[in-house]
Amino acid sequence: MDHLDQNGLRSLSRSAPLSRRDALRRIGSGFGMLAFANLVQGSLRAAQDPLPAVAGPRPLDHPAKAKAVIFLCMNGAMSQVDTFDPKPMLDKYHGQPMPGGPIATERKTGALMRSPFAFRQHGECGAQVSELWPHLANCVDDICFVRSCHTDIPNHEPSLLMLNTGHTQSGRPSLGSWLTYGLGTNNANLPGFVVLCPETPTTVGPPLWSHGFLPTVHQGTFLADQVERQAEGILVGKEFDPKKLVPFLRNDKFGSAEQRRELDLLKALEQERRVREPLADPQLDAAIAAMEVAYRMQQEALDVFDLRRERLSTLELYGRGSTARGCLMAVRMIERGVRMVQVYYGRGDPWDHHDDILRHRITAGDSDQAYAAVIKDLKARGLFEHTLVVCASEFGRTPTTEIGGGGGAVRNGRDHNPHGFTVWLAGGGIKGGMTYGATDDFGFKAVDKPVHVHDLHATILHLLGIDHRRLTWRHSGRDFRLTDVAGNVLHDLIA
Repeated sequence: MDHLDQNGLRSLSRSAPLSRRDALRRIGSGFGMLAFANLVQGSLRAAQDPLPAVAGPRPLDHPAKAKAVIFLCMNGAMSQVDTFDPKPMLDKYHGQPMPGGPIATERKTGALMRSPFAFRQHGECGAQVSELWPHLANCVDDICFVRSCHTDIPNHEPSLLMLNTGHTQSGRPSLGSWLTYGLGTNNANLPGFVVLCPETPTTVGPPLWSHGFLPTVHQGTFLADQVERQAEGILVGKEFDPKKLVPFLRNDKFGSAEQRRELDLLKALEQERRVREPLADPQLDAAIAAMEVAYRMQQEALDVFDLRRERLSTLELYGRGSTARGCLMAVRMIERGVRMVQVYYGRGDPWDHHDDILRHRITAGDSDQAYAAVIKDLKARGLFEHTLVVCASEFGRTPTTEIGGGGGAVRNGRDHNPHGFTVWLAGGGIKGGMTYGATDDFGFKAVDKPVHVHDLHATILHLLGIDHRRLTWRHSGRDFRLTDVAGNVLHDLIA
């Protein structure tokens, strides 16, 4: 207890233990506690909802069209004018300068260049798709092509961060983290947010699926598909073992009963701590939640990642390669209640074809059948209506040729273009057989119904029953959200 010393000043009794919180409260008239105001607010929220990622669905802001998201990311930047946004004016003015003078892009560009790929109309809607996508062309009546997307910066790192987190700098929560924070998950035995990439993380890496300032339990679970690299092109065989996909999935030293006792002891100790200190510890709660998910994953993950359990007809539907494998695993996880699965094409920036746009034949060839299979398989499993499929790059590419600065020989390359590109969506309440917005005559800049990435995020959240303006987290003295202070829901896209 306190007492007065010989100088008449109040001091602390040596017999009374003093916690750090008490010291901050008493020293300097309590100003030390001001620095922890946000931590206390976060702890109060966590006390009300200590295990957000394993909780059941939360109350929605409005009826949801979708329950889950599959995000197909063509990292590196797909060329819109060579895939889903045909421009006859490029054929007419091929080899001529861009009207209005040279365009401001990352690298020096030259004359206009027509697409080397032929376009044809498909489906009842008559959508024009290039020859690069023969399988996906059969699904156009289920797809909405948004041809007027734009973003802020023409570099991969900030634009990938914008596409995934709504901000050009790292440190913000990703889309999948916001979804698990806002909606929880429908399967406590699996992570709510899973990220698949065939090898190592992309150019940016973990910040793309980071929980940011949200509780750690909302971090995306990254899985590197590194199995059987020597058998490139094989989708799955008898030698495929899901234990190789998820390292340390099983504990070789302790069985299920022993692990359960350890977790129960940890929870009991935390309950005793709560008696002494009522405020929750968000980091500790998140760690316990992650341990619980890891414990339960030991059974269910072996099943969900074991593609040998699928019928041969399903494997043939997806085709071969790591993209096919990732897409099939994404559908299997959505079927089991995972909230969001993101499938990256590959390591680094594989769609970044500065030197020769003809290399799109390789990346599109790896993706076409698998992307179309996602739509077809979701339908076959009865999941298409409630699963939103999003396919996007961080930006597009120029309608002009690149003439230098790439560090190698350049023939038919295209530079980065943040001013206009195409994103497509399907399922989950999206109007199929539709084209929304447009770029200019040459495919350089969005001119009709421009769609910023914030608008795309606002629409995704809306389809899942969330008002993007109300999904917030207080950090550093203000409320943050995925769409920052912008974003408009694209109601015209919604069925």
